[in-house]
Amino acid sequence: MPRTIHFVSLGCAKNRVDTEVMLGVSGVEGFTHVEDPADAEVIVVNTCGFIGPAKEESVDTILEMAGHKEGRCQRLVVSGCLSQRYVDQLMVEMPEVDHFLGSSDMLKLGPLLKLGTERGERMLVGNPADYTMRATDPRRLTQWGHSAYMKIAEGCNRSCSFCAIPSFRGKQRSRPISDLVDEAVRLSEMGVREINLISQDTIAYGRDLPADASGQKQTLAGLAVALAEVDGIDWVRLHYLYPEKLTTPLIEAMGQHPKVLPYIDMPLQHAASPMLKRMRRGHGGKRLYDLVERVRTEIPDLVFRTTFIVGHPGETDEDFTELKDFVTWAEFDHVGVFLYSPEEGTPSGAMEDLVDEKVAHARHRQLMRVQRPISRERLRARIGTELDVLVDGVSDESEFLLEGRWWGQAPEVDGKVYLANGTAQAGELRKALVTDAADYDLVADLLSPDGAWEAPPGTERPQKRKVKLRLV
Repeated sequence: MPRTIHFVSLGCAKNRVDTEVMLGVSGVEGFTHVEDPADAEVIVVNTCGFIGPAKEESVDTILEMAGHKEGRCQRLVVSGCLSQRYVDQLMVEMPEVDHFLGSSDMLKLGPLLKLGTERGERMLVGNPADYTMRATDPRRLTQWGHSAYMKIAEGCNRSCSFCAIPSFRGKQRSRPISDLVDEAVRLSEMGVREINLISQDTIAYGRDLPADASGQKQTLAGLAVALAEVDGIDWVRLHYLYPEKLTTPLIEAMGQHPKVLPYIDMPLQHAASPMLKRMRRGHGGKRLYDLVERVRTEIPDLVFRTTFIVGHPGETDEDFTELKDFVTWAEFDHVGVFLYSPEEGTPSGAMEDLVDEKVAHARHRQLMRVQRPISRERLRARIGTELDVLVDGVSDESEFLLEGRWWGQAPEVDGKVYLANGTAQAGELRKALVTDAADYDLVADLLSPDGAWEAPPGTERPQKRKVKLRLV
């Protein structure tokens, strides 16, 4: 029987890339990935340790996977942020776990899988976290095959009061542009057409790097353009930009380059100056108004995604009202709202003026009620227009529907385009005519290359199919 391995990846897209590297490592070692953990001889849980609910999910998942040791599973491996942050406690409280890897130890999985019947060292967490991915590292994609995340840096140099990530992910470590271009070429050869750039602090990319071989400073704008020039790559999207002054070259790239998408993902966290000061964001609310005005003016057809935290210690009714007013004014395309989670070892975690849990939940609901009609109206403005849609495949809603995303929808977080009529293969980039919209999703008809409605040969255009759009 082939040696089998099962992975569970929890948390953010950065964790997903780490899991994909470990999948690649296991493949090099001759292991076959299986979907059912009951069939696996080795189970790896890549954990998240960012906030309380994520930590609880990680612990629950570890215990669930430990149950398979009564069956075929011979090794249970826990990796990622939770073990990086709490390895001493986990070593004592989770005897079921055979090995602990941290957030920088993906390549250590290889020697571990070579152990055979030997038990080997249990604690393999490197401290400090210092690994930075390279294009030559093995990697197996877990998305559709035509879209991939690209982790351009590790760590973070910020000191936001609510965030513990720099304490266990380490300082900013950017990858050279040449290495990232090599990875983009490799991904393109695998069929990837969409690259989503991620890191903890994407706007700070390159500040820790020396000049390249030609003496040029390595910048985020230079990286985005270099990746967009790779043959076969059609979309380059930027995630996790910090709200500081964007450089003119970066704005020009998003506004003018046909493959650097006019899409900004920038977690703003709040808009009231007193709260931004408490959060140690390094700016006040006015900067955010100025920033939104600038990018809306200078980047045509911009799509803006952001996230906010409600319920942070010290958040008053006046602060929250200012946040609602800002969201109403800015008319963001996509908004995520998170409840504050106290984290030990952070300045916010030591603050005493806590917000009542019921109040925090009510604010979460209120802010989403503010955003929902904004999102709906911005999508309804697309009805009757043609959009480029990257087809992801058969829809989860119905086997008779295809689904995809237009360039204003990032994978997994921004909704979908349901393709009610027409045929296409996953990975195709096609024109589609938008026919309907809901709060977060669109309905469209695929068009043929000449712009006509597309139907299989010998068929007539059917009556419009009713599509029930999901409401979140």
